[in-house]
Amino acid sequence: MILTLTPNPAVDETYGLQALDVGGSNRVDAPHRRAGGKGLNVARVLHSQGLPVIALAPVGGANGRVFAKELEAAGVAHSLVHVAPETRRSMAVVEHGTGRTTVLNERGGALDGHEWDSLRAQVIALLDQGATVLAASGSLPEGADEDFYPWCVREAARRGIPSIIDTSGPALLAAARAGATVLKPNHHELAEITGTDSLQAGAATLLAAGAKHVYASAGEEGLFHFGADAPAHWNGARLREPLVGNPTGAGDAVVAAIAAGLHLGADHATAILPRAAAWSASAVLMPTAGELHASHPELATTLVLSSSMAP
Repeated sequence: MILTLTPNPAVDETYGLQALDVGGSNRVDAPHRRAGGKGLNVARVLHSQGLPVIALAPVGGANGRVFAKELEAAGVAHSLVHVAPETRRSMAVVEHGTGRTTVLNERGGALDGHEWDSLRAQVIALLDQGATVLAASGSLPEGADEDFYPWCVREAARRGIPSIIDTSGPALLAAARAGATVLKPNHHELAEITGTDSLQAGAATLLAAGAKHVYASAGEEGLFHFGADAPAHWNGARLREPLVGNPTGAGDAVVAAIAAGLHLGADHATAILPRAAAWSASAVLMPTAGELHASHPELATTLVLSSSMAP
């Protein structure tokens, strides 16, 4: 199975309204609540496409019970490590009239040493129970060991299992230095950690640090793949016209497509990249993260593909 890991999960609450009156009073219906966090969104996408997946996350408190109950109802296979800190919430306000989405993310409570040990032990147990890919996503809780994601990469590599790390800041560079199979930053995250606005130069920095592949998303410009075997070369995929919707799950759909491709042994440039671009675009059309619009096969046929090797 594909193992997704979310060290800092959340109960996602999505509010919908025509337009947000900033500074005023807004009347809304009860939010749509679901177990969330980037790795959970990845797991939901994979589950919806019939791929074998198990979602691992630490949860705690009343929000943790809501998290577990919703995940059980959704039918996504999961392994939850119970911890003392209350599971955080993430609130998204989707404006139907403007297409804008405003997100408020609570910070995750700090885990103690024993709780980190329990989470690490469960990672190892699931890697040893037939995992084909490890996809670890999102921020880390307050006070987390900066070596956690690199440790995940090393433990997966020790077993011959490819790893995908979707994070930002120093953790992104640390995962590259640990030899992550795939890193998936967006253009802002890439510029922040590498100090350059050039996707190619930023990706080259991560590849030189030790990453094998980099998938960099650049909004309307599309999705780009860079590989360590030819770091000066890139392949890109984008829609002919951008879509308006909720972009919060687009990056998670990319990770899901990469995980699916690695699980199936697909080629990066010809199979994984186009699928990831189509899945990402279709996720924008859905009201909540972790879902794909039924049009994703059609979107895949309308992609504009590009390459640095094109004449």
